[in-house]
Amino acid sequence: MRFLVCLFAALPCITPAYAWGPIGHRITGAIADENLSGLARANVRLLLGVEDLAEAATWPDDMKSDPSPYWQKQASPWHYVTVREGDEYKPSDAPAEGDAMSALSRFTATLRDPKASIENKRLALRFIVHIVGDLHQPLHAGGGDDRGGNDFKVTWFNRSTNLHSVWDSAMIEQRSLSYSEYAGWLSRAITPQQTIAWSDVNPSTWVRESIALRKTIYPSDPALSWDYTYQHRAEMDDRLKRAGVRIAAYLNWVFTTPDDKRK
Repeated sequence: MRFLVCLFAALPCITPAYAWGPIGHRITGAIADENLSGLARANVRLLLGVEDLAEAATWPDDMKSDPSPYWQKQASPWHYVTVREGDEYKPSDAPAEGDAMSALSRFTATLRDPKASIENKRLALRFIVHIVGDLHQPLHAGGGDDRGGNDFKVTWFNRSTNLHSVWDSAMIEQRSLSYSEYAGWLSRAITPQQTIAWSDVNPSTWVRESIALRKTIYPSDPALSWDYTYQHRAEMDDRLKRAGVRIAAYLNWVFTTPDDKRK
């Protein structure tokens, strides 16, 4: 019994770190669902059926358990970007295997391609929802020196972990809210003015914001607890809110009709 207690206590320390944990991604998807245009909502329903964006948002991470080479190797780099110099992402920053920005561009082209199969469009849609969320997690716009905070070791309330994991899930889970409760809280706090201001479909804007925030969140003391949460919770909530609004704005743009594009 003592062994089992120790094992379960250690689980959060050995869980792989993804961009936003399942709760974070579902929050962004739920906020996005509330901000879809009628046209985008119809297209999403056509591709996903009863699956909503909160469910779709976690799918690319869920599939990381699939042993196929596509999920274990090819798709692995599509969750983050590395900007080694400066504060602006450049296409030359993408490695040969691609990154979140190049994958977003490719999946967007698939979703807008009238010749693409329903299956490929469904894959593209799920990835787009996920990647937009990923690019708002500040440690998924890394500088190339510590694997987006995965190598920056900290303790979280005396439990060994890393900074990436704290931002992915630990601060979110500390609220002890379901994703729908958390999304509801955040959604009600988004003003119309913020929705208008944040509806920027240029991914470079999102990355630039993430880089600026990333530079401020590395602690001088690796022992993190309530003080760190107090300092950064509002910033984390802001990134979740912006991600949700922008997932919707991006899909509204992707599914714009040809007639609307000419106006």
